[in-house]
Amino acid sequence: MTGRERTAKVLEDRRFQNFIIAVIVVNATTLGMETSTSLMDGYGTLLHTLDHIALGIFVTELLAKFYAYRGAFFRDNWNVFDLLVVGIAVIPATGPFAVLRSLRVLRVLRLISVVPSMRKVVSGLLAAIPGMASIAALLALIIFVAGVMATKLFGVISPENFGDLGTSLFTLFQVMTGEAWPDIAKEIMVQAPMAWIFFVVYILVSSFAVLNLFIAVVVSGMEDELRQDIREEEAKQAATQAEANREILEELRAVRAELAELRREQAA
Repeated sequence: MTGRERTAKVLEDRRFQNFIIAVIVVNATTLGMETSTSLMDGYGTLLHTLDHIALGIFVTELLAKFYAYRGAFFRDNWNVFDLLVVGIAVIPATGPFAVLRSLRVLRVLRLISVVPSMRKVVSGLLAAIPGMASIAALLALIIFVAGVMATKLFGVISPENFGDLGTSLFTLFQVMTGEAWPDIAKEIMVQAPMAWIFFVVYILVSSFAVLNLFIAVVVSGMEDELRQDIREEEAKQAATQAEANREILEELRAVRAELAELRREQAA
């Protein structure tokens, strides 16, 4: 076994992955503690030391992956994600780059790439993006149409909420989230008693119908990801079974050859 193969075996070992998860959790804890002024006054040096140790472990892990996988490293999107997250932390956080110091917390997101169940969830979300984009466009169209209608219907009655298209769009987005929409509707219904029809229909369409489509698309994407995992697992099992069958056939051929040799010896 070559050095690269041994390194890859260590990197893929479950115990090493659990160690990296523990380092990420500890690093997340220290980063959270650094937000406390009292803790920084008493343990600032220790927290910074632990942060640097965690960063050193992450950099060493990435270098080991470079050594073990070489060009294949960049074919794994999660490796590229880890490289970007850790790379941000390596950039000196001084001078014009001082704002990057707050981005060190992004290292906690490495937990996504290390924990398989989290990877599946994120992969399902990414797979659902095309469908979500279509639904987002549909929702934007509905809000725009409703915004034009609301401006024409209620602009004079409530100019602070529907005085122009931009104000109407913001108000309708607020209504879609369910925030204070009864107060807005009641104010308008003083002069337009039938205005409740507009708000009820708009909320039913935007909140209960379109937004639930987002959930359906995400669930569908996760189901596709799960089916893909099942197919890959079945393919691995089929390959393992085929290899076992091949070994059994080879052993049977060897036994038949030995029996044939024994029969020839007995006949002679």
